[in-house]
Amino acid sequence: MMSIAVIDDEETTRKMMGRILGREGYSVTTFPSGRPFLQELEQHPFDIVFLDLQLPDMGGIEILGYIKEIRRETEVIIVTGYGSIDNAVEATKTGAFHYLTKPCRSHDLCLMARRAAEKITLHRENSRLRLKVRKDAIVPGFIGNSKAMQTIFDTIEKVAQVNCNVLLEAETGTGKQLTARAIHELGQKKNAPFVYFNCGGFTEELICSELFGHEKGAFTGADACKAGLFESAAGGTVLLDEIGEMPLSMQVKLLHVLQERQVLRVGGIKPVDLNVRIIAATNRDLKQLISRGKFREDLYYRLNVVTIRLPMLSERREDIPLLVHHFIAKSNKAFAKDIKGISPQALELLMNYNFPGNIRELENIIQHASALTEGEKLTPEDLPSSLRQHHFQNGSTDELLPMDEVEKRYISKVLSRTGHNIKTAGKILAMPRTTLWRRIKKYGLSGPKDPGTS
Repeated sequence: MMSIAVIDDEETTRKMMGRILGREGYSVTTFPSGRPFLQELEQHPFDIVFLDLQLPDMGGIEILGYIKEIRRETEVIIVTGYGSIDNAVEATKTGAFHYLTKPCRSHDLCLMARRAAEKITLHRENSRLRLKVRKDAIVPGFIGNSKAMQTIFDTIEKVAQVNCNVLLEAETGTGKQLTARAIHELGQKKNAPFVYFNCGGFTEELICSELFGHEKGAFTGADACKAGLFESAAGGTVLLDEIGEMPLSMQVKLLHVLQERQVLRVGGIKPVDLNVRIIAATNRDLKQLISRGKFREDLYYRLNVVTIRLPMLSERREDIPLLVHHFIAKSNKAFAKDIKGISPQALELLMNYNFPGNIRELENIIQHASALTEGEKLTPEDLPSSLRQHHFQNGSTDELLPMDEVEKRYISKVLSRTGHNIKTAGKILAMPRTTLWRRIKKYGLSGPKDPGTS
């Protein structure tokens, strides 16, 4: 509940304002002058203050300065007579939210309180989201507020504290390497090395040499000793990407290393103790490979102490707006641009696309659009023609409709996908709650659920 202070030396005005605002659900405290209010302010941080400029003990502008010094986020609404409008306008320039002229109408009083409350709520929500994104973005670019990603973040935080092997099952472009790095950086040995190796497309000899290292003269061209990646990552993490592509003969050797916790260089005779966490990643169904004799079952269970399955972007569509704005900011920095955002029509194209390339494809699309656009916002025309064509081939003609109809359909779709939750829909639409309610009423959209009123 928002708390409001009303400061006015006219008793009838104080009582009237307190009664009206109290009926609106605010917690209201009234004061006849400035000093009692300031004493209370030290103990009670009010959200909104209705402040008369003409008070018996001190000036309203002076009180405004104290308020902003003690609690800058408090919104102050000046209440003044017609003769002091110039002073009220000057007060808004120095920090007041707005001003009302006496006598105050009930409608204007409630409207001003609602607008100030919306601003406060939006500021708090933005602050909360910034903190949340910092928490969720465990490594740069790792972003998501969807339920699916919150589950992934919770799992990452738990498994990071346990030095066990992890299997990542994920399609290309979903963030396997980011996930592995997050596990490493949240662990107790985050300052130790993080080493990446792709198992696909290499011969057994090359994989052995890279992972295990070799002694001088072990094979033609081995002119010096070389420590393998397992040795180089001592105390840290090794990510074995595309583990499903590893040759069977090499799988036997990897299994031996995991069982014995020792590694022997190619051509060497003295084993080296292994002290690393192994994270294996694959976009293939390892159980199916096991049934076909392409992957060792015993190795699978050695790697699969904990399994994390990363969702495809099509399974976490509610994260698309957040990711889009993240990639726009990233592109602004890379291309020295100042793109403000994305149009509803362009965002709808992205929301309806399946993204076979997942997050990597989305980032590429936003980079493409950001590099070519000449406007302040990305529009459908900035997106790749193949994406727009896909949209039309699937029966959509929204781009040919009047703007109001496009907005109506998009708001309706967002409401439907969020279960008619006003708070969630407002975040996706980047639209204040009251504005969204007006749009719902304007377009005759029914059935929304507003958690803020429950």
